[in-house]
Amino acid sequence: MGSTSDLPVMEKACQFLEEMEIPFEVNALSAHRTPAEVSDFARNAHLRGIKVIIAGAGMAAALPGVIAAETPLPVIGVPIKGSVLEGMDATLAILQMPPGIPVATVAINGAQNAAVLAMQMMALGDAAMQEKVISYKQGLKKKIVKANEELAKLDYKFKV
Repeated sequence: MGSTSDLPVMEKACQFLEEMEIPFEVNALSAHRTPAEVSDFARNAHLRGIKVIIAGAGMAAALPGVIAAETPLPVIGVPIKGSVLEGMDATLAILQMPPGIPVATVAINGAQNAAVLAMQMMALGDAAMQEKVISYKQGLKKKIVKANEELAKLDYKFKV
């Protein structure tokens, strides 16, 4: 993430990865304030066994693109809602990458979906992780089925 002020959003990715028992690291790296550290991280991440990078950033949202420019790994950008343009500035900055430097982009503040997408990418070459993806998706279905069972019990005069 660009700074620790992004942690409340990015923590949702951490919580999901923790729940799925997927090792991860968390860093505050600013494309504008610590460019050398960002470059070092991006160039060496794959050498340390990292498979996918999730990069959250608000406002100018340069971090995901700068990382994508220097790493062979897939990068998922999380636009973080700012105070001026409600996160649309970050969304457009992350989406509008030049040819050859793709950044997958999730919804504004969508760190959990970024973690799910990262898990799905890593599961392509990992049967055990693929089973976790399948189980997770089945759990989502069960939540909706249960919610509808509870909604059916609601008692309103004009409910049919």
